[in-house]
Amino acid sequence: MKVLSVVGSESAAVADRLAERLAERGAVGTVTKGSPEATDSTAFELGDGGWRARGANRSLTDALDELAPDHEFAVVSGFPDANVPRVVLGDADPAGEPLVSAPDADALDIESVVDALDDVGEYETLESLVARAKRSASAERSGAIATFTGRVRAKDSADDSPTEFLEFEKYEGVAEARMDAIREELEAREGVFDVLMHHRTGRIEYGEDIVFVVVLAGHREEAFRTVEDGINRLKAEVPIFKKEATTDEQFWVHER
Repeated sequence: MKVLSVVGSESAAVADRLAERLAERGAVGTVTKGSPEATDSTAFELGDGGWRARGANRSLTDALDELAPDHEFAVVSGFPDANVPRVVLGDADPAGEPLVSAPDADALDIESVVDALDDVGEYETLESLVARAKRSASAERSGAIATFTGRVRAKDSADDSPTEFLEFEKYEGVAEARMDAIREELEAREGVFDVLMHHRTGRIEYGEDIVFVVVLAGHREEAFRTVEDGINRLKAEVPIFKKEATTDEQFWVHER
């Protein structure tokens, strides 16, 4: 699923325009932050173009995770600090380089945003990868789906300073090519049909998911073995760099 946030004046109206255009290409979900007076209940507004989630007790991550398995796009408004690609309107100044910017809503070229989305990476969850595996052309021959999820832990031992977040940077181009090669080699094994791998980048808070490996196979033995080999090879061979922020310090792990 491709995720896009609209930031600045008239962001909700622009988000609706983008959702309408993207609905021509696939299923779209929209996520809008409620007003400060909103109640703590969560409402899901269903429509032909997707669904809209509202509610103060629901995080953006919660909403995106639920959209990811069966939507091609998610359009977000009201979350200027979200770690997702952004369309910036006016003088709004969130951190990071915007995907597209415009002085106001009228000046925004919707088609330029749609074109720019082609280069945006996918937002994946364990559930979205499992759903993709179940749609595989080889699914009818499969009797097993094995998965691995890596997450941010607070401590490795009782005496450690608690980890607040991790930040990951990918060696662009090289990391993707190496991950593709690992997938192809694992899928060449007897009885293994599909291998799906995804590693998130950017800032990931304590308790959130980092990396997923999903294997569709004929039987559980090859599924379990391939999941373990997949995460081990990803960790050892793919150039992804990790910064750790504890309550005491921040450091790049590969420099320790």
